[in-house]
Amino acid sequence: MPLVLYGHPFSSYTQKALIALYENATPFEFRCLGPDTPQHAADWLQHWPLRKFPLLVDGERSIVETSIIIEYLQLAHSGPVRLLPADPMAALDVRFLDRFFDLHVMSPVQHAVSGALTGDATKRSDAFATTVEQLERAYAWLEGHLAGRPWAAGTEFTLADCAAAPSLFYADWTHRIADHYPTLHAYRARLLARPSFARAVEEARPYRPLFPLGAPDRD
Repeated sequence: MPLVLYGHPFSSYTQKALIALYENATPFEFRCLGPDTPQHAADWLQHWPLRKFPLLVDGERSIVETSIIIEYLQLAHSGPVRLLPADPMAALDVRFLDRFFDLHVMSPVQHAVSGALTGDATKRSDAFATTVEQLERAYAWLEGHLAGRPWAAGTEFTLADCAAAPSLFYADWTHRIADHYPTLHAYRARLLARPSFARAVEEARPYRPLFPLGAPDRD
């Protein structure tokens, strides 16, 4: 029975899981969740009634939370690209960076998006101001951290980069990465050129009008 991934192509966390699957050419069936595919919703909610995606189903096992999904794939469906190092301390560094991108880059973006979705101009403005402040701190830290590193944790593409790719993609749409962060700019460009993420970006392209802050005409 093939792996089944429930999610949506425009979802940052779905993209994070897709990158891991694409990196190792892992066979799976994608079941898109949306108004055009109501037939998938009942199965998704039966597996995970908390109504969060992505969700990975492997036979009788349901796996949620993208970082856990990617670790599970390495344990149960490993491939040539190892997304977590074998060395425990190196793996700890990767896990930290994974959490950094989710919590300090993607979460602020989601805060701005949520503010825009309220339809209230004041809430939108307040949420955006908070997001800009938080992202600037994250950008500044990353500019220093990434110096001399092709990928987030060093020389190898890892779980941390799976998290970074959609996080920085949408973050730059939300609050443009300034020119005085050239190292961060270059890292985002490398992520966009990575075939696994490039594929996810293309698959999500038709949904760009859904971005409530307005998707820029680039990337």
